[in-house]
Amino acid sequence: MGDKCPDCKSKKLSRDYERGEVVCNDCGLIVAENIADAGPEWRAFDAEQKAKRARGGAPIKYMRPNKGLVTEIDQYNRDIRGAKISSKKQAQLFRMRRWHKRASIASSMERNLAIALSELDRIASYLGLPENIRESAALLYRKCIDKKLIRGRLIEGVVSAALYAICREYGIPRTLDEIAEMSGIEKKEIGRTYRFIAQELNLRVPLTDPSQYIPRFTAELKLSGQVQEKAIELLKQAIKQGLIAGRGPTGVAAAAVYIAATMNGERRTQKEVADVAGVTEVTIRNRYRELKEHLKLDVEL
Repeated sequence: MGDKCPDCKSKKLSRDYERGEVVCNDCGLIVAENIADAGPEWRAFDAEQKAKRARGGAPIKYMRPNKGLVTEIDQYNRDIRGAKISSKKQAQLFRMRRWHKRASIASSMERNLAIALSELDRIASYLGLPENIRESAALLYRKCIDKKLIRGRLIEGVVSAALYAICREYGIPRTLDEIAEMSGIEKKEIGRTYRFIAQELNLRVPLTDPSQYIPRFTAELKLSGQVQEKAIELLKQAIKQGLIAGRGPTGVAAAAVYIAATMNGERRTQKEVADVAGVTEVTIRNRYRELKEHLKLDVEL
């Protein structure tokens, strides 16, 4: 939410916590609704009372369709003392759970979020992405919903594009090929959706640094730390000379690993390196020739 009315551009906005709205005082437009009151629901008349009554709740989770802010009815079928409740009460609780679940995802947007966030969690789990990346991707997906960018697009495609954008933003080396394989969406479709949301949301996503892929490639090929250091050094020289402009970062990184391994006496075949990097042998050969020629390297295929 901005600090002025989108209709009349007035900055005289007031918050109505009783209705959960932000209203423009000049034209009466409801600028935002369903806002949360960040203040406590209790009063305190001195510091001791304030310290005693203050408490923290669970944090907001963007990975939950309702952000984790609703009541949940647990599945244990036990009372407060831990004793099992009667079968009649169990049937009543079952009905309550069912209607509670239906009420929680009543609107089409909530249903969309429930599907999308479940898919996001699945892909992120396969890719081994941490909690903060999932939360950031979920927040980005919510922004896409708010801007109505998901109409006419596959939910899985937008989820995959959001994950790819956040991985690039945080400098986590995950390729489009990997995300496409895990999501089951074509690489071209994810790339197209990613470019669209990046443009519409004005995302300033940094260019991928090829050296981010080096540790992964060397680890999967069981190469030494010396090879890793040499490959990163080669890439730094290539970047200085502008050799990676317009080149796929994975291909350049794979070629650097291939050259460094050969120079260090830990030779791996082009096919082995290509399989790990997810590129073709032709790509590695082309990048190899370019690096060898411009960096004047004394290494043979």
